[in-house]
Formats: sequence, structure tokens, C-alpha cells
Amino acid sequence: MLPLGRLYEVGGRRLMLHRSGDGGPAVVFLPGAGLVGLDFLNLQERVAGFTTSVLYDRAGTGWSDPADLPRSAGAVAGELRELLRVAAVPGPYVLAGHSLGAFYARRYAQLFPAEVAGLLLLDPGHEDILAYMPPEAAELNEQMKQDPEQMPDLTGEQIELARAQYAQLYEEWPDPVREALAEHHLVSWRSSLYETANFETEIYDELRHGGGLPDVPLLVLTAGGDNPYWAQFASEEFMRQGLDGVRRMQAAIAASVPRGEQRVIEGASHQYMHLEQPDQVLRAVRDLVAGQVPKPCRA
Repeated sequence: MLPLGRLYEVGGRRLMLHRSGDGGPAVVFLPGAGLVGLDFLNLQERVAGFTTSVLYDRAGTGWSDPADLPRSAGAVAGELRELLRVAAVPGPYVLAGHSLGAFYARRYAQLFPAEVAGLLLLDPGHEDILAYMPPEAAELNEQMKQDPEQMPDLTGEQIELARAQYAQLYEEWPDPVREALAEHHLVSWRSSLYETANFETEIYDELRHGGGLPDVPLLVLTAGGDNPYWAQFASEEFMRQGLDGVRRMQAAIAASVPRGEQRVIEGASHQYMHLEQPDQVLRAVRDLVAGQVPKPCRA
């Protein structure tokens, strides 16, 4: 049962989209791997107070129809464009992409630059990430890869622990949405591994050779806290060097366009920045919608 939003027919599949508010430019949230549109409901509802606010599930995730994963960034961007057309959400858009969703937001901007009013990238990755990492990062990256088909199912104890954690994470969500979202994550936790399996084989090259970004305001929000996933595999020294590399990498993303800016959100984690520091993310959205990102300096 769909807890919120409605389903739209796009390319032979039904895709979930939920929209609130009115005015423009519309803000569209693109979730990271393992997350779905409703994970961003806290921000979506607040953004709806000052402009059209949209969250959705791409095919193969959430409450949208299944699709073979992984998918190319171009396919996801084209699907989103058609979904927004079918749902009659007028452009141009401020695309708010988190992690994997930031790759998809950048690819959308490469392919359809006239339809983008601004970009908000929440702790994004980058196709040249290893150039910013310590020398041993490539080997560690291989060690961290996991085959979702070989991973055991969650135990009853793990399920109950995760359910309690989700209840805390989404305590401000309406009861039916909170419960449905938690149960969804408990059965679909492998999806993040499926979605990111083509980083090195496809997505990185798509972005690398896809052309520059349009001259629109761009904000990069960098998670200033530790990365708990890295901590399972890496030493404290690697963590320090790696997080410093991520900051430099994301600063370079911001510097790649005339109106780019990086903001470091201290204490925020990669996965849950939007839950831990919602006011900071909301401020960035407001600035993009209002056009308050610094304009380029011209000689």
C-alpha cells in the first residue's frame, strides 16, 4: 500500500511521486543509495512552505515498480525528466541530490541544462574520488565491496534493533508513513549495493565524459562528521586523510562552476545529514530558491 503520494505511468512502469506546495522553482529530492523519497519527508514538507516540493522513488526503489539494478545515470535522469512532465511539475528545477542521487542530479544537469535552476549536492561522490584519497584507498575500496547475493539475511535480533533505530530516526514522521518506511528498509537493505555496483564500470565515465555543468547556482554540503562505514575497515589515520580528501574533492566540485559554494556541516554524517542537520539543509534550499548564492566575480 502506498503510504503517501501517487503512482504515475512512465515508460511502462509506475513511479511514486509526492508533491506539495506551489510556486517555483520546484525543488526535487533525489535520494542516495539505500534511501527512498520518504526519507526526505522532513525537508520536503518544510520546503513546501515556500515553493513546490517534490520527492519520488526511482524505478527499482521504494514504492515505484521494480527495475533491474544497477542503472545508468542517463537512464535515471531521463526517467525523472519524463516523470516530472507526466506529473505536470513545471521547470526549471532545483535538484537536491544526496550521495548517489547527486550523481544523478549532475547527469540531469549535463543532459538537460535549460531545465535546471540550481543544484544542491549533499555529501556527493565524484568520478575522480581516488585522486583525492590516500594511496591505499584503491585497495581498501576493493575490500569494502560486498556481493549482496552472498550476504546472509538479517537475524531476528538485528531486525528488532534496526526497527528501534528507524523508529527513533523517523519519530517526527506521521505514524503510517514511519511504520511503512521502517518496514521497507528492513526488507530492501540490499538495494544500496545493487544500485552502486556500476560506479567504476559505467557511472564514473558517464559523468567524466558527459560535459560541464550549466552556469547555475550550486551548493555542496559536506558532512563534517566521521564516516561510520569506513571505520569498519580503516585506521584512524586513513579516516583523517580520507575525510580531508573528501572535503577537498567536494570543494573542487563547487569550484567547477562560477556560482558554486561549499558549506561544511559539522557533526553531520554522510547517510543522515538531512536528519541530523535539517535546518542547515533547509537554509541551503532556501538560498538556491531565492537566488542568494554568491554571484561570480567578473573582472
